[in-house]
Amino acid sequence: MSGTKDLYRSLREKIFDAIDAETIATLSKDELQRQLTQGIDILVEQDNVPMPAALRYEFVKMMHDELRGLGPLQTLIEDESISDIMVNGPNAVFIERNGLVEKSSVTFIDNDQLQNVAKRIAAKVGRRVDDSMPMCDARLMDGSRVNIVLPPIAIDGASISIRKFKKQSITFSDLIEFGAMTPEVAKLMVIASRCRVNIIISGGTGSGKTTMMNALSQYISESERIVTIEDAAELRLQQPHVVRLETRTAGIEGTGEIGQRQLVINSLRMRPDRIIIGECRGSEAFEMLQAMNTGHDGSMTTLHANTPRDAISRVESMVMMATASLPLEAIRRTIVSAVDIIIQISRLHDGSRKVMSISEVIGMEGSNVVMEEIFRFDQQGISEKGKVQGDFTTSGLLQRSVLYEKARYFGLDAELNSIFNKVVA
Repeated sequence: MSGTKDLYRSLREKIFDAIDAETIATLSKDELQRQLTQGIDILVEQDNVPMPAALRYEFVKMMHDELRGLGPLQTLIEDESISDIMVNGPNAVFIERNGLVEKSSVTFIDNDQLQNVAKRIAAKVGRRVDDSMPMCDARLMDGSRVNIVLPPIAIDGASISIRKFKKQSITFSDLIEFGAMTPEVAKLMVIASRCRVNIIISGGTGSGKTTMMNALSQYISESERIVTIEDAAELRLQQPHVVRLETRTAGIEGTGEIGQRQLVINSLRMRPDRIIIGECRGSEAFEMLQAMNTGHDGSMTTLHANTPRDAISRVESMVMMATASLPLEAIRRTIVSAVDIIIQISRLHDGSRKVMSISEVIGMEGSNVVMEEIFRFDQQGISEKGKVQGDFTTSGLLQRSVLYEKARYFGLDAELNSIFNKVVA
């Protein structure tokens, strides 16, 4: 294996030295592959190196992927069964398939090749990653999310984390089939989206928050104007009236940075019906709450938290980043008046993703936020195949439910009642 790697390194170096970068850009895929094949044939013949046709074909593909694609990662990008790619250095590439992580056989020649791929990813979307700015969030041309960390920050070589972009949007029907929810839970969320309640989707890393938001967004009326705000654009809204905004990092001079908070503030001047923030991470949460409280009903965001109660605490902390002078009780009252529903999702140890809880924010009792759980997933054990088993349970809706009041306003109260009548029956 090392002999093959050394041979490829030698051929690659000679061919890449002889290639003109501007010429490559003008060649078609077939023409570039033909020229690479000719170059390898000439070098192999000169050095009198025996090489099977299959290995020559593999070398041509590897060089083509490096010149036009993402080098050794291109094969993993093209594999639709892989959801995440995690590079921990030139010889440690891991993948996630069906919720489970495994080590890939893919490797890089050295850290230089890995760093070149990382820099190319960033450059294609107008981002920069180098010694002066060794960390970067970006996205591939297909929308896949990428995080890059270069040495010396990444000690064992450049790190690349890719969350792949699904070509087909996942629907609630798909999520029901995957076992992430029941039809009743899905119907409740459809009604919540249609009747313009403000929603926070909470969960851990890789739990499926963006997937859930994309599914929810499919039930927003086509007559509404929507503004989306993200660090790296991932949302795929199908409505005709959507404005997509993306943050920008600072330039070489250290100026020109535009963060999510600035975009949220600006979006309020764009006459949106709904504002959707891909992920709340900091002070933009304060403006998000203000938007939810000032006529932008049906707004949504995601955040990292392990329970609905933790999600409230996270929002409190993020608001404090924006305005340290606001008392905690005032922050909580703002949250209660702004947020209607918290959807908690998790990735379980068997690799599955599930809606663990749907909670409604009811109000305040003293200085405490009161929430009522509408649906909850109760785990009941593990199957012989190692899969988590359990049922979704509900205690119904309270009479003072905001969801019920909004459903009645939009004429969806009968549909909402049918969910719980069916569950009880």
